[in-house]
Parts: sequence; structure tokens; C-alpha cells
Amino acid sequence: MNFSDVIGQEEVKAQLRRQIAAGHVPHAQLFCGPEGCGTLPMALAFATALLCQNGGEEPCGACPGCKMAAKGAHPDLHFVFPVYKRAGQTTPAVSDQFLDTWREMLAESGGYFDRAEWLGRIGVENQQLLISVAESDLILRKLSLKSGQGGYKVMIVWLPELMNVETANKLLKILEEPPSETAFILVSDHPDSLLATIRSRTQRIDFRPLTDTDIMQALMKRNALEEADAKVVARLSEGSYVRALRQLQVNEDTALFFDMFVLLMRMSYMRKIKDMHEWAERVASWGRERQKNFIDYCQRLVRENFMYNFQKPELNYMSRQEAEFAVRFARFVNERNVIGIMNELSDARRDIAQNVNPKMVFFDFALKMIVLLIQ
Repeated sequence: MNFSDVIGQEEVKAQLRRQIAAGHVPHAQLFCGPEGCGTLPMALAFATALLCQNGGEEPCGACPGCKMAAKGAHPDLHFVFPVYKRAGQTTPAVSDQFLDTWREMLAESGGYFDRAEWLGRIGVENQQLLISVAESDLILRKLSLKSGQGGYKVMIVWLPELMNVETANKLLKILEEPPSETAFILVSDHPDSLLATIRSRTQRIDFRPLTDTDIMQALMKRNALEEADAKVVARLSEGSYVRALRQLQVNEDTALFFDMFVLLMRMSYMRKIKDMHEWAERVASWGRERQKNFIDYCQRLVRENFMYNFQKPELNYMSRQEAEFAVRFARFVNERNVIGIMNELSDARRDIAQNVNPKMVFFDFALKMIVLLIQ
């Protein structure tokens, strides 16, 4: 992975190149940005540059160090990512147990994937992902070993916000006094969820959402899209290349989520309580992650319909089907109820994440929509 393989983010690339050129690489950095903006690919490119045996601001791509890093199999490149404990497993779940799957995913995507895709790849739906305290013990053990290639040791921690408190506190020890030539790269979508003590011991680098132009050019180059098609997909992607790739796929969930949202809005408006109860039972039968994704989709569609009322097409990011629905529905989302609807959806997502009975959560939300839609 070279810096040139990372889409956009030229300011961040320049900053990292300056670190390498000056020989002043911070021992711990926190790459922060929204999903799909390129934080993980940038971490991979930066790690490859540090492990390149020919030195320089850009990985050469030809030396053994670069080739091993490209496969995610360099002896001095370590990964930590959230996992789950398999059924019947008696030992703690750690990243090494899923390392082959992780490397396959990196090779296929170049690092452009999100938590939902990782969940799907490891075949988990109802379990919560976690970075356990057993993982921190392994980190300490791996970094205490001598470098296999005589240079940097790099530890990439993906989604560190999913560490529990005990794990984070153990990690603090090595962040405070790391071995020489050790580089931690924490890659986070929600840095504010990290312990303040972890954040204070890292140098934070913020990534911006990708521009429509960056995404459009990447789609044309990497996916052979025509300019007009790439422009439409880029506009719907809201700064995320992961979301852009998802737009190119046949996404059954998106179509289902749209149908279920429309169905609920119609039943709420018509006050069909029995049908709304059946609707809640159907959504409750999904896995927890799918339920959270559905709530995220609902929040996006509510926001887009509210913005539609301002008659500024450049502010809207909807598919053709969603836009056709907005013509009739947008007037029901206004200044009087939009905050209430979004708050109810946020509360529902929180409750689902905390394992509250989903039938109760979704039926309660459906009932509240009866009142909110007429405001």
C-alpha cells in the first residue's frame, strides 16, 4: 500500500511524509475521521513506508519489507481489531484468531471497508464486537520482542473505541513508555468515545470526508465508471468511498430499509396500530447490527426529507426512488417535528445497542410517529 493508493487526503499525506523525512515519527498517533474517508488505508500506507527497507517518504513497493507489508504479513506489522467470542470457545477472543480473514479483507478492499462489512465477513450478526483485555496482554508481549527486520515495529489498532476500560488502561502503560522505534496508529471513527487518557497520549490527525471529485475520479479509475454515473454515485456517498462502493453493489438491505421506512410512515399516518405491531415484530426479528443499520438509514432519510423542503437540490443526497418518495413525504418532516423524530431514532439506536427488547423499542417508536407526523 502506497500513499498514492489512498484516495484524496493530500494534506494528511504531506504531514506524514514530513514526519518520515524529518525522522520524527510520533510513537502514537490517532487517525480520526468518518467511515470511508481513508483512515485505515492511510495507516497501512504509513506503516509500509516505515517498514520499507529502502527508506524514503514513499514506500518503494519492491523491497521485501514492502512486499510483506502489502500482504499484511510483515513480522513487525501487527494488527488489533474488534472480534467476538465464537460459540463454545473457552479462551478469550483476540485478533490473531481472525488474522487470515483480516488479511483477505485488506487485500480485497485496500482497507476501504467499515464495521458492518467486517461483521459480515466474520459471520457475526447478534454478537457485539469488542477488543478484550486479553488483546492488551498480547500487544505488550509482541512489542516487547526485538524487531524482526531491525527497524520499526508498527501496531495498527482499528476501532480502538471498542476497547473496554480495562483494556484501555493496560494499553496506557505502553503508550506512556513505548519501546524505541515503535509506532502505534490508532484508527478511530468515534474518537470521543476513547478514554481521555488514551487521547492525551496520542498525536491526533483529523481526516475530512472525501470530496465528490475525489470519489468520482476514484470510481472512474478503479471501477471503470462513466463520468456521469460516477458523479451520481459520488454525490450519494456523503464523503465515503465505502458508501460509494456499496452503491455499486446490489444492496438488498437498502431496498428493504426503504420499503420498511415507507411502510411505517404510511401506517403511522393512517394509525393502523395492529399493522404497526406486526411491522415492529418483523424488524425485531433481524439481527442487532442490522437493526442499528436500519435506524441509521431512517435518520438519513428523515434528514434528507427535511432538507428537501428548502428546494436546494445541491444539499440532497438521495437515490431516484428516495427522491420520488420525498416529493410526497417531505412536507411531513418540518421544523416542528424533525428534532423530535431524530431524537426518538437516536434513543431507539441506544436501546438496541444496550440489548433492550427490540419489539418494545420499535413498537414504541412506531407509536410515537403517529403524534410526531401530525405536528
